[in-house]
Amino acid sequence: MKLPRRKFLHLAASAAALPAASRIASADTYPSRPVRIIVGFPAGNTSDTIARLAGQSLSERLGQQFIVENRPGAAGNIATEFVVRAAPDGYTLLQVISGNAANVTLYANLNFDFMRDIAPVASICRVPDVMVVNPSVPAKTVPEFIAYAKANPGKINMASAGNGSASHLAGALFEMMAGVDLVHVPYRGSFVPDLLGGQVQVVFPPIPTVIGYIRAGKLRALAVTSAARSEALPDIPTMAETVPGYEASAWYGMGVPENTSAEIIGRLNKEIVAALADSTIKARLSDLGAVPMPMTPGEFGKFIADETEKWGKVIRAAHIKPE
Repeated sequence: MKLPRRKFLHLAASAAALPAASRIASADTYPSRPVRIIVGFPAGNTSDTIARLAGQSLSERLGQQFIVENRPGAAGNIATEFVVRAAPDGYTLLQVISGNAANVTLYANLNFDFMRDIAPVASICRVPDVMVVNPSVPAKTVPEFIAYAKANPGKINMASAGNGSASHLAGALFEMMAGVDLVHVPYRGSFVPDLLGGQVQVVFPPIPTVIGYIRAGKLRALAVTSAARSEALPDIPTMAETVPGYEASAWYGMGVPENTSAEIIGRLNKEIVAALADSTIKARLSDLGAVPMPMTPGEFGKFIADETEKWGKVIRAAHIKPE
């Protein structure tokens, strides 16, 4: 199935062209009451942490409460559908994540079209993944791991947060590009206890999930998955240093229902971009292993479309199906 990339890019680029009569609310008076940020994952998750950081900053900058509301389930699709059905008045925001881009291909029968029904507002940050192994694995570098995996095809267990999750897709991309065969073990809960215990040997989680265990020496980091090295793990090489062209990061931003006024989208974007330039916000994101990623709504729309196309290819090639 061809992804509706052109339609989504048109939606992102055309928001500014909406006629004045069609604008539902004015940025001059927005926000005049509390705003909800809908997050598709439980409290305490990295998604939740970043949404609360953004919400606190927006509350301070705009003088109204931005309240995080967790609606977990179905890989974020429950939260997305809730926002799709909300009034396009700027008072219900969706925390858009990398999983939304993957879900376009993973789920064939959703009650909404993410690329059509959610308008991009602003990107917030990237959070690189990190390839970590249990210390019992003899490999201390990515080349050593690839050699070890090729010598033991189908014998190394790779954990993930579930079929089609960011950690699964990062691992599947590694398998394809490195030419190795790992045994995927999806988890509904945390995979960390089994990774620490050696029941699974390798995983590709966002850095915040495991950075404490890496620093404590309980897990061994082999590579970060971003294009550049991470400030959070400056001594760890990038995957691309061994596997040229490899890149995989979780990312986070904000979206709103289609037909939300261009003024409101523009105001939210302006405040989020300004917040990302604040030294305090930068420091808090850095503590999470996150990198600020300011973009215009149009740039964010193009980025989402590119990510949707990229991960759609991986999902189809690896025959990944949702749980």
